[in-house]
Parts: sequence; C-alpha cells; structure tokens
Amino acid sequence: MARRVRLLMPPAALLFLGLALLIRVVDDGALRQYSGTALYASMVWAGVLFLWPRMAPVPAGALATVFCWLVECAQLTGVPAELSARSLAARLALGVQFDPVDLAWYPAGVAPLVVLHHLVRARRRAASPVPRPVDTRL
Repeated sequence: MARRVRLLMPPAALLFLGLALLIRVVDDGALRQYSGTALYASMVWAGVLFLWPRMAPVPAGALATVFCWLVECAQLTGVPAELSARSLAARLALGVQFDPVDLAWYPAGVAPLVVLHHLVRARRRAASPVPRPVDTRL
C-alpha cells in the first residue's frame, strides 16, 4: 500500500500543477490567484504523502497546511522575495509577497484531499479481511 501511495503522489502533484497552469492561461483574476494558492497546498500534500506514504489523512493534511503557512509567513522576512527575483523556481515555490488571504486558501486546497484520503483508507480497510488471532492452545 505504501509503495502504491508513493508512486501515485508525483502524478497527483503534476495533475495539480497542470490544473493551476491551465487556470492561469484562461483567467487573470481572483480565480487565478486563489486556485493557485489552493493547488499549491494540494501539491504540498502530495509531497507529504510521497515522503511519508503511511501517514494518516489528518496529520498529512495538517503537516501540508502548516508547511504552507510557514512558507507564507516567511514572505514577511523578504527572503523569499529576494530569492524569487533571481529564480523562477523560487518564485513558484516560495512566492514573493505575504497575503493573509492565502492563509485561508491553503486549508481549502488540502481539506478535500484529506476527506478523499480518509474515504480511500476506510474503503480499503473494509475490503481487506481482518486477521484473526491464531489460537495457540493445545
């Protein structure tokens, strides 16, 4: 199961990235801004599960959200802006400017995935036979 999760997370992250880029092409307003923020958090969630494929849904979602919040708050220091001025990759990963609204959009990008993750795990548990203890008495 862990191996399967680890194999699925890079394509999931690419799917989230592709969706974010598609939205950037077709919209230049609020949808572009906020969906990008939410989908960034979705990519971080995929990264968390890639690194720790056995992690339960709520801790994985919490870790992804806290990571995003830390990156957002780091923007208050100016360091991400300085790095972003030199590198497109840093700009995409770290952002440039603190936006308090983003703090609410990160959980919005993670929460549906936590629910989906929970449902998949519950379904998988229901489908697998429960191991019974072996009676070792003679």
